[in-house]
Amino acid sequence: MSTKDWLEKDYYKILGVSKDAKPEEIKKAFRKLARENHPDANPGNANAERKFKEISEANSVLSDAKKRKEYDEQRSLFGGGGFRFPGAGGGRPGGFGGAGTSGVNMEDLFRNASGGDTNISDLFGNLFGGTTTRRSGGVRNPRRGIDIEGEVSIDFNQAVEGTTVQMQTVSDAPCAACRGTGAKSGTMPKVCQTCQGSGMKAAQSAGGFSIAEPCPDCRGRGLVVEDPCPECGGSGRGRSTNTMQVRIPAGVNDGQRIRIKGKGGAGENGGAPGDLYVLVNVRAHPVFGRKGDNLTLEVPVTFTEAALGAQIEVPTLNGPRVRLRVPAGTPNGRTFRVRGKGIRKSDGQHGDLLVTVAVQVPTHLSSQASDALKAYADAAGAGDPRAGLFTG
Repeated sequence: MSTKDWLEKDYYKILGVSKDAKPEEIKKAFRKLARENHPDANPGNANAERKFKEISEANSVLSDAKKRKEYDEQRSLFGGGGFRFPGAGGGRPGGFGGAGTSGVNMEDLFRNASGGDTNISDLFGNLFGGTTTRRSGGVRNPRRGIDIEGEVSIDFNQAVEGTTVQMQTVSDAPCAACRGTGAKSGTMPKVCQTCQGSGMKAAQSAGGFSIAEPCPDCRGRGLVVEDPCPECGGSGRGRSTNTMQVRIPAGVNDGQRIRIKGKGGAGENGGAPGDLYVLVNVRAHPVFGRKGDNLTLEVPVTFTEAALGAQIEVPTLNGPRVRLRVPAGTPNGRTFRVRGKGIRKSDGQHGDLLVTVAVQVPTHLSSQASDALKAYADAAGAGDPRAGLFTG
């Protein structure tokens, strides 16, 4: 890759951010792309390694306010949208060690951009820790453990009140046979001689400057396993079964995912553990339903209770019965609210109990009851309730 090619790179486009992006946006975009394209996550993927180098190079410039300013000024100087060199002239275009046809000494340019006589490979030291310090020989960066998922089924009452359940999880953990080293018992991994344990290697480009790339011999680990562990094949990782008590908070919904911090897979090299995500399935209640923080209940009433009015008793969830007044002339499907008898909220308050009446129509009538209803119809003298359907 020539110096001209490097200067024409659009670092903002590589990271997928705008030219006026804030430092937080640049940092977030870089970390996302770096994790997706890191060689450890893409073994043997040459395209991912190339992408990894590009985004690392872009971040080393855009994450530093001074270097970013220098980069923007040079882009503006040589032409909008990217660096441009004049087409005339017979000299070498802006290489290190001298000025090209543009009259700019590229060695000075990068010395200014890096704040002194800094090797550009030093800029790629710690990719995920938020700093640009270099890793010391033989010491690998901490790596966070993976997130794992589990699933539990609980009763309706447990979902409302909260409960503690026992879960068994299977996750990634250090191999028990080699204790995470990846080497066969009785042996130990050796520091990679190519990168001296740093996991990164300086590569000389055609333009004359150095960039850091994952070491091809240890794939960025910094260690080489000559005699792999037969249990894990040299990866240093195995499967771990763990039984734990998980607290399900009050008011959880059916299908809700709960995050239990630090209960996922174990980290590597002192890295933090991942998280556990629990999918909660709530079994239906035979009587009560739920609507947000409110409980719902359908209560049957007789025709005479709905017509004449009545005082009825209704149940509450895990509490005493309450009396409810049904006014005379209550229609089927009307809902009454009993305040404070619903689900406990996060602030300690309770939702309500929503009681819907269902008027029961008798399916079998004695002759005496039938005669009484006919007498009622004659006495009420009600007109046709469907007459309004035909007026239009």
